[in-house]
Amino acid sequence: MLIFSIAVSWFNRQHCLFLVAIKLFSGVSHYITIREFYMGSWFRVVAIIALLGFVGVLALYARSPIQAVAFEAPSGAVNKAFSANEKLAAVRTYLQRVGNGPEDIVKGPDGDFYTGYQDGRIVRFSVRDGQVLEDSSREFVNTGGRPLGMQFDAAGNLIVADAFKGLLSVSPAGEIQTLLDYADDPSLRFIDDVDVATDGTIWFSDASSRFGLHDYIYDLIEASATGRLLSYSPSNGELKVHLSGLYFANGVSLGPDDSWVLVNETGASRVSRLWLTGPKAGTQDVFIDGLSGMPDNISFNGSDTFWVAIPALRSREIDALASYPFLRKLLGGLPADLLVPTSKLGFVLGLGLDGTVKFNLQSESGVYHTITSVNEYDGHLWLGSLAMPSIAVLPLPSVN
Repeated sequence: MLIFSIAVSWFNRQHCLFLVAIKLFSGVSHYITIREFYMGSWFRVVAIIALLGFVGVLALYARSPIQAVAFEAPSGAVNKAFSANEKLAAVRTYLQRVGNGPEDIVKGPDGDFYTGYQDGRIVRFSVRDGQVLEDSSREFVNTGGRPLGMQFDAAGNLIVADAFKGLLSVSPAGEIQTLLDYADDPSLRFIDDVDVATDGTIWFSDASSRFGLHDYIYDLIEASATGRLLSYSPSNGELKVHLSGLYFANGVSLGPDDSWVLVNETGASRVSRLWLTGPKAGTQDVFIDGLSGMPDNISFNGSDTFWVAIPALRSREIDALASYPFLRKLLGGLPADLLVPTSKLGFVLGLGLDGTVKFNLQSESGVYHTITSVNEYDGHLWLGSLAMPSIAVLPLPSVN
């Protein structure tokens, strides 16, 4: 606290009323009357307020884990493809009393559906004609962590991106195998989403090298772009980093014939693509950018549509501070929970193979919001959310 000591010494030399502030902060037991407090001139009161503000700024700065850097915020230009509507207001909700935060929903080779909850459980349930059968939900396994993105491999194993446990494989019998553990590889910090190629290669995102699930909001404010796209081969244990410098790497989805892989950059409001085959193999480009919201998970329906879940719009306040890293550093001194935006908006996009918007589904009714995943099965969209105590289903709508 060298700066604070210098400030106090300067104030003492001016023979001002800063003795009052010193006594307040040092805990010296000395009674100060109202008359004593107000007998000085007005600038003494202003000086005390300034000192308190200075100390507050120092406290926020010292507490903040953020190493903010300047970034270029998206243009914010109005795009009619993202215009508000109420097409999601017709969703049906299920599993209302099963648990909190069903983040992702996948259909297994056995025909059952699976979703992961905040308390570590992965629950399976049965479906008929787009409706969850009553009392069909039962616990499949508990990872002991926080299951996020999930996908089945060709052998029927459920591959799980667990925010606390790492990359997991769960057999059809419910036996958990840890493929990648955070303790074994310190370069991994926040495994977020996963997809599986036809050759068995597991593609997954490491959202941030600096923050985890409980304080992820700091990464979005910091904008230091430490996210990565990686692959893991179960056959030989080989781990590869394919892309780095991503703005909070999130959803992952392989494209047609595994010719490319997409990764959502939540902090940049864009979807990036890595080509895996053909003349562009090994190169990276932008699949779509300028999104009005911050994309979470992404999934491919196997033919012509990528579904993107958007849990929140971009923060105008954070974007306004894009060129002021010091001020964003101060924000990091506040508890992470206070910085997480709240919204009643439900928002899903369906993208064509060329990255154009085919579906724009929204609702501000609050019936289902903070959507983190969307998957298409048998003519229905299945929606998950970190914030909701239920899942939601919507019959596949017509193209915009």
